[in-house]
Amino acid sequence: MNLKNIIAVSGLPGLYKLVSTKNNGLLVADPDTGKTRFCSVRQHQFTPLETVAIYTDDDAVEIGKVFQGMYDHTEQLPLPAANADHKVLQKYFADILPDYDRDRVYHSDMKKIIKWYNYLLERGYITAPDPSKETDDSEE
Repeated sequence: MNLKNIIAVSGLPGLYKLVSTKNNGLLVADPDTGKTRFCSVRQHQFTPLETVAIYTDDDAVEIGKVFQGMYDHTEQLPLPAANADHKVLQKYFADILPDYDRDRVYHSDMKKIIKWYNYLLERGYITAPDPSKETDDSEE
């Protein structure tokens, strides 16, 4: 799973792939159509997904690891709908990430994580980990 150039842009739905940076904004591409657009720093805020983390009781967990946990538990634990009841989402997150901070991870955060996960899964960004890549990374 590579979230390196995937960003969320405030005011725009979905996630985008970073194409280029400029002094006054970013050039982003829609993953579905490939259509690029310029987003000004004056109108938008940018959040790279690789910098997003979920609060836990001890520290925080990278969202990539949360997505991987969701992917690994897909067969035993079906993914709830993003607009599911708060209790359903809390139970799901307690199963996926048992030590998530119940005071600082809000219902809206859970909904957004599920929406992002579905979005990335549909576009092939979330896959089973490749064992050969894990050994290559440790060798470097």
